Amino acid sequence: MEKEAPYYTFLDTLCYISDHIGFYGTIKNSPADFVVTEIDESGELVTRDSSKETEEQMQASSNEMTTGQNNVKKQRTNLRDLHDSRAGVSGSISDLSEVASEEMKDFTSNALHYHFNVTVLDSLNHFADSIKSAWKAQLSEADHQELSLGLFPEKSERANIHSAVRQTFPFLITFTKSTELLVKPNLDYQELCQLTSEEEADDFFTFLDAKVENSRFTFQPDSCKEHRTRVHHFINKKFGKLLETKSFSEKDNGLQMATITVRFRERKCPSIKRHRTEEVDKHSVYTAFTLQKENLETLEAISYLSTLLGILPSDFSYAGIKDKKAITYQTMVVKKVSPESLRTVESSIRRKGMKMYNIHPVTQPLRLGQLTGNHFSIVVRDVSNHSDDSLTDVQLRIEEAICNVKMNGFINYYGPQRFGKGQAHEIGLSLLKEEMERAVKLLFTPDAAEDSVNKAKKYFVETGDAKGSLALMPNYKVRERMLLRALHRYGMNHEGCIRGWLCIPHSMRIFYIHAYCSKVWNEAACFRVKSYGAKVVEGDLVIREQNASEKSSLSDRVHVVTAAEEEAKTYTMSQVVLPMPGHSVTYPANKVGQWYRDALAKDGLQTCKFRVGSLQLNLPGCYRQIFKYPLKLAYELSLGSQHEEKEVTTGTEIVALPKPHLTLTLDLESSCYATVCLREMMKFNF
Repeated sequence: MEKEAPYYTFLDTLCYISDHIGFYGTIKNSPADFVVTEIDESGELVTRDSSKETEEQMQASSNEMTTGQNNVKKQRTNLRDLHDSRAGVSGSISDLSEVASEEMKDFTSNALHYHFNVTVLDSLNHFADSIKSAWKAQLSEADHQELSLGLFPEKSERANIHSAVRQTFPFLITFTKSTELLVKPNLDYQELCQLTSEEEADDFFTFLDAKVENSRFTFQPDSCKEHRTRVHHFINKKFGKLLETKSFSEKDNGLQMATITVRFRERKCPSIKRHRTEEVDKHSVYTAFTLQKENLETLEAISYLSTLLGILPSDFSYAGIKDKKAITYQTMVVKKVSPESLRTVESSIRRKGMKMYNIHPVTQPLRLGQLTGNHFSIVVRDVSNHSDDSLTDVQLRIEEAICNVKMNGFINYYGPQRFGKGQAHEIGLSLLKEEMERAVKLLFTPDAAEDSVNKAKKYFVETGDAKGSLALMPNYKVRERMLLRALHRYGMNHEGCIRGWLCIPHSMRIFYIHAYCSKVWNEAACFRVKSYGAKVVEGDLVIREQNASEKSSLSDRVHVVTAAEEEAKTYTMSQVVLPMPGHSVTYPANKVGQWYRDALAKDGLQTCKFRVGSLQLNLPGCYRQIFKYPLKLAYELSLGSQHEEKEVTTGTEIVALPKPHLTLTLDLESSCYATVCLREMMKFNF
């Protein structure tokens, strides 16, 4: 049990899977009592000395980067040569465009025939004709029509089809649901057709989709300033982040005309003299390192590092979040920072409880979940029996508990770290309901502790003075300070609160919604186990095994168990999953599915799309196994005495014999929580 305030008191209501009695003890008395080491994808601990391997990686990465840069230069040369050869066909820009257009039509036509059979092509052509006909007849029901083009597991194949369809039918847009590719009307195209000719709209969207570097698109000359203004506004509103427009005046038969030219925005360069190739090279620099941190949140560590290096927190990537009150080792990758530059901050980060090892260049960032799991070394102190179980030797209780967890596993609940302290899940619920002001108030609601953080929160709640609260808030409270700065600038109204939340990095914003969804998952898992126990039943969701030759996404492998499969015991509990709420998940087809619907409705989310556009948050959902098992579980009990703490009288002095402590080592798969495994083992909430 931690010395600090509890993270998440409603873990108390969640059930267990085994019926042993358990034992009492405390964890995380100090960071050294809880050591977490990441296990990489090759199954190796990230802390092992890999100096020789690092040198080999540096050389390999250097070679790859050089090869990649040469390929980029070669492609650019080819593009310039192609541009020059086309320019030689005619000195006229319009002739050049026609040549390019004809080549593109040939290419996209061949691509469509390659990917689609005759039936799909006919359906696509018919769909395109029906959309055009409906628009001419001013029928609005066509705006919501969709056509499925089929399932395409390969991402590269989907990308080619996206481009081919949009180049052939500029008035359509393509999108993907899982691996299914669909097409629907492009309403932006329809809106532009009200300002320009259909031919110009076709050419504009073909130009837009092609995204050819340094290319431009020019509309027909126009003498009406008001009409040109409307075109400018349309493009800036719809594509302002990607395109920029400018009008050029000219005279035609004595009449003052103007043409609107559109081009792609250039990337911002730190120096006017710096060439674009150098800028690309800079952004393609990735440096990996092992981060050791002590008593520090992962996001807090990243925030401090980004400040020292003068980059954004989003420039760091990692495989997973690690515990705060612990000593942890994990791999990180930072972009736009060379190994030499990273080494310059090594001495500065030591005072914050951080160290870096194995610094070397790599070619790409990390992604969440890109690890095998974590290795834990845990000391449970003050081990004793529960108060109502004083007659049995504590060593027998420990052996019984460890045996049960090895055999039966544990319910794979999200642990305390997923929720932080305070009301993270309530904040997440408010953000999902787009109650931005309530979410801010919840974040700044103080708890009972008398410290500088709560004093700053209390001052803000009482006065609403964001500037004054910022002066009181400690520097290490990164997200609170970011939000207070924004509230001081934009105000505490709905729009100001949105701007405030947007000032917090995406990973921090989405943390709160994940906390809410994790709470729902935990309670759903508890309901599932109480309702059906440890057997697979009809309506459960399972993850089907994937053959080596198959290439399908996880969502495609989710299967609803049938009555016949339940009777035949086709699946095991290790395959049973429950969904994290989101817009792209399937819910169980038994009373657990109804539980989800009731729980979300109770929280006012019965119509929630799990997208918060104003905060750029999108939650498709995911699936999580209900049961997990510890790997390589070993333990050692250090008996300070053979029994529990006793008072021993020696003359006039009373001596308290120390209680024993338990040392555990175990491996857990990624996204599993050691505190949850310990909870099942000890039958005790931390």
